[in-house]
Amino acid sequence: MDQLLHHLRNLGFTEMEAKVMVELAGKGPSSGYEVAKRLGVSRSNVYTTLQRLSQQGFLHHSSGEPIRYSMITTEELTHMISGQMRESLSFIESQMPRIEPEQPPFFSLEGDHHVLATLVQRLERAEREIVIDVSHEEATLLRDELERAESRGVKLLWSTDGGETSLSRHMLWSGWDLSFTQTSVNLGRKFSFVIDRKWCMLGMRGEDCPTSAMVSIHPAMSELLLSHFTQEMVLYEMEKDIGDTLTERYGLHYEQIYKKYVGVDSQVGNEDNNNNKEE
Repeated sequence: MDQLLHHLRNLGFTEMEAKVMVELAGKGPSSGYEVAKRLGVSRSNVYTTLQRLSQQGFLHHSSGEPIRYSMITTEELTHMISGQMRESLSFIESQMPRIEPEQPPFFSLEGDHHVLATLVQRLERAEREIVIDVSHEEATLLRDELERAESRGVKLLWSTDGGETSLSRHMLWSGWDLSFTQTSVNLGRKFSFVIDRKWCMLGMRGEDCPTSAMVSIHPAMSELLLSHFTQEMVLYEMEKDIGDTLTERYGLHYEQIYKKYVGVDSQVGNEDNNNNKEE
């Protein structure tokens, strides 16, 4: 009994309303006098409660004297309450004032669970477009979330290093040999996501390094990642179309051109110094 009264109060009924409803449900049609006598409370309080519940549609009442009240069925009661709750929740959701929470333009995340959980939550909220630059390990790991996004109409743009995966829309490209910079290998696999061209995550993940990422809503970061993605895809398309010409003009290892601009200057400098010492 106490738990039933407790849950009725949780649904917005007063203590007296809950007691009257339970009493009528258990005893059947009764007059206000009979209800008050069985509950041991004043008749005026009971009469007021009966009239209010009747006006709200939770009770039936007979004509004549004395008026006798009875509960609607339990199924009718729960259906009415659930309908009212849905209507109220829908109204609150649509009409409640919203102030966007303040968020720093950049913040960092540490740990595999924290990074992936944040990313999954944002993927579920994507509305129009997801631009992805990942290794095949991360692509496979997030496959279900990305396929669900695509199924609801979100456009997916891919760049990945390949690998065995059931995802069928990857833009596969070989890239170039990173053995000349050992730190890149030790740090793990880089990944980036740009969602709806306003939220982005850039991070690293791998078996031999802690997972970490930077999240940003700064437009400059989104523009930078999108620009990088576009340039890589353009180069990929050019390599497919005129790969033989590139090889003919620059040699079999024409990707060496990249090495002038991706962190080998220090190594070249050290080699020059060593050569000078030998001389």
